[in-house]
Amino acid sequence: MTTTKSKTFTAYEAFIIAVLTILQFTIILDFMVLSPLSAILLEEMDITTAQFGLVVSAYAFSAGAAGLLAAGFADRFDRKKLLLFFYGGFIIGTFLCGIAPTYHLLLGARIVTGLFGGVIGSVSYAIITDIFALKVRGRVMGFIQMAFATSQVLGIPIGLYLANWMDWHAPFLLIVAVSIIVFIGIVFKMRAVDAHLSLQTKQSPFRHLTKTVSQLRYLKGFGATTLLSTGGFMLMPFGAAFSVNNLGITLEELPLVYMVTGIVSMIGGPIIGRLSDKIGKMRMFVIGSLLSLVLVVYYTNLGPTPLWFLILLSSVLFLGITSRMIASSALITAVPDPSDRGAFMGVNSSVAQVSGGIASAIAGMIVYQTETGYIERYPVLGIIVAISMIITIGMMQMINRDIKRRQEEERALEAAAEIAPQ
Repeated sequence: MTTTKSKTFTAYEAFIIAVLTILQFTIILDFMVLSPLSAILLEEMDITTAQFGLVVSAYAFSAGAAGLLAAGFADRFDRKKLLLFFYGGFIIGTFLCGIAPTYHLLLGARIVTGLFGGVIGSVSYAIITDIFALKVRGRVMGFIQMAFATSQVLGIPIGLYLANWMDWHAPFLLIVAVSIIVFIGIVFKMRAVDAHLSLQTKQSPFRHLTKTVSQLRYLKGFGATTLLSTGGFMLMPFGAAFSVNNLGITLEELPLVYMVTGIVSMIGGPIIGRLSDKIGKMRMFVIGSLLSLVLVVYYTNLGPTPLWFLILLSSVLFLGITSRMIASSALITAVPDPSDRGAFMGVNSSVAQVSGGIASAIAGMIVYQTETGYIERYPVLGIIVAISMIITIGMMQMINRDIKRRQEEERALEAAAEIAPQ
């Protein structure tokens, strides 16, 4: 007698994972591609570093505002239509970046892109939560997180190559071309995602929003997201400058560091996702957090470092960070009720964007650059990030307990319904 092993995902589910991963890749690449363009834009547009910083932060803050404003309406529409609306706006905004001739038009285009792009992540996570059960969600998040790693591998090299070969507008136009293909795929292949509409009540969008932000269970999720965003946004803006000026890595070697660590994260993401489903999301989060905590404190205290050792250290650190992201994303998607998923994800996305922007600003006030280029007080950021990781473990533990309790209650109700007299 032979038995066939059932596939984890159907062909349609595999399509959903693939299209959402590529979609996330275009969103993240659009954000990350600005970093390697800074030197070109500063000279070509004759702008200051503060003005360039405004171009970067304008996206984050407009994305945060859009996510909050859209949260009250997010559960009132078919999620496929909502995704197409905001992704279409993102494509238009990115196209405007690709043809912007002046600084102020580029700034306006980034605001438009943020208004639409900032909502897409929350809609995507709501779709994932609607389609995939929690027991396989770690694997799904493992593939989705590949978008972050892939954008790191391709964002800096492709952005620099296209900008040098053609013009700084070229990377944005490439993103538009890829995004249009993804948009068409969603239109013709994705089914409606509207099961949540039957659960809606006749309450106003504002009341739906206030109900979402006032629930203690949801506030725990928002609090955890705030701390999760703090770590990355505190260290990331100054990572390249720290590597070059403090660790002694050359500008020519820097893309190699990003590329190798990104490839390691791409390979490790799906493996970590599968492992988190097997051993438990919370356990994976703790392992990733403890590994990241130790390496962050060590990394921020380094002096001149050989390239091979920095690549090795960064690769292991990114595996730890990836473990945290996959496990926490899977757990947080299980927090809201089905009728509140869109609103919860919208607010959660806004919290991540705004808290990340604030963390970057605070980090900028803590560290400073000497006349020689050396970054001072970077170890202070490492300590702050380590403390935030410890606190986040406790907060995620509370969230995990809430999820388990709700699952037990649901199983008890289902069991009672089965044995009840018909």
